[in-house]
Amino acid sequence: MFVNAAVTSTGQREFRDDADAQRLSVGFLHEYVLGNYRELYAATLALDVNDFNAALIVRHLLESSRDLTPRVRRREGELIARRLELMAPQRVYKLFRELARRGVNNRRTRAIMRDWTAQRRDPVFDAVKYRTGVKATVRHAHLDVPDETGAFLFTATRKVPVFTTGLFETWRQAHYSATALYDLPYTVAEGLASKHGIKRAQFLEKIAPRLTRLERLRLQGAGERAGAGAVKAEPAVMPLTRLASYVLSLPHATRVARHDELHGALSTAAHRVAGESAGSWGRVVAVLDDSFSSFGSTAKRQRPLAVALACHYLLRALAADFTGLWTSGAHDPLFVRPSGPTPLGERLLDALELAPERLVVVSDGWDNSPPGLAAEVLRVWRERLDPEAATTVVHLNPVYDAEGFDVKRLSASVPTVGVRDAEDVPALVELARFAEGRAGFDELHRYLADRQDRFRSRKEAV
Repeated sequence: MFVNAAVTSTGQREFRDDADAQRLSVGFLHEYVLGNYRELYAATLALDVNDFNAALIVRHLLESSRDLTPRVRRREGELIARRLELMAPQRVYKLFRELARRGVNNRRTRAIMRDWTAQRRDPVFDAVKYRTGVKATVRHAHLDVPDETGAFLFTATRKVPVFTTGLFETWRQAHYSATALYDLPYTVAEGLASKHGIKRAQFLEKIAPRLTRLERLRLQGAGERAGAGAVKAEPAVMPLTRLASYVLSLPHATRVARHDELHGALSTAAHRVAGESAGSWGRVVAVLDDSFSSFGSTAKRQRPLAVALACHYLLRALAADFTGLWTSGAHDPLFVRPSGPTPLGERLLDALELAPERLVVVSDGWDNSPPGLAAEVLRVWRERLDPEAATTVVHLNPVYDAEGFDVKRLSASVPTVGVRDAEDVPALVELARFAEGRAGFDELHRYLADRQDRFRSRKEAV
């Protein structure tokens, strides 16, 4: 239950729950698991939980570390250090600012802040791009920084006539010269461009060479509306689920015109994820939810549908023989859109008729056309028609249900696991046996211990 929540919930509005309900629900789960199963709580940092929940786990562990044995403290410290390395830097700085705001200032917390900051490859760049976070971290952990970095962070610009560090000096000049701001990171330059009154189209055109791949993806639509042709995303190098989100953001006419390019990019990204496992899953049928609720929310626009689209391509790469069945009856996955009810029961009948070795359902679990048919189909299939489980059935759910403290399940006879990114599907299918209840608590301990060992060994390899 907790892993499902930590994979899917981001504390944002979903189709059926507002942000407050999401945060209250997942917050309760964090406190309960921390209080009753601390070792397992820390171990989830080695799983594919999202950054929102990883930051909560780290914060809770650091807030409550007084009575730990040296062995447990060391193990938790290794897990925390490795997880922080994998998180986006802006999220780590946000976590550090929250620790400072809450007055968490024990020796272990300061050491973790110090070690993470010390391994940053370009501290000058961090100081400019994440100035507020770096400033809070340095102050809270009492970190030593070069004199000029300290002057940049804590002294008003007008009191420093010139910096000898190039990026600091560019930042200072950009407050007075519009041309200097184009040598700054996009997120820093954007605010200064507004100060100088630079038109959006002109700014995006000139800042384009400085954009990261994700910034290009996020800004392509804004660039097109502003007439900045230089801001273009690169589908061929995008991660699979982000690429699926990008494809769904395109107008239908654009998807038609670029069909072969987008299909090829999604297929390539899926094969990168599948790796050596490509073609090893045998005969696979997927039931994929593109009903109206797959729109998600304004905070997570079309996220459930993007996960389903990415899963379509990944399962296609993993399978020797693949069939994808969309709830709407769509035949081309590039043209799916959130619409209509959720006839999961009917699609499950179609899927089981094909006698697959693996049946994977990607849906938020709200079967409503008619309600309850999917659960009954799966019950009869498992009890009467396939009691030996010749067909493996797994339900992947990308949406956290705040009221149920879990992702919504289709049937008690089928394991359900939460999914955030399609890239995590192979590991999540492995976790499904615990959700099904066929593996005991001791086996879960062994599995998590193995994942922790592999997680920490990757850190040592780096």
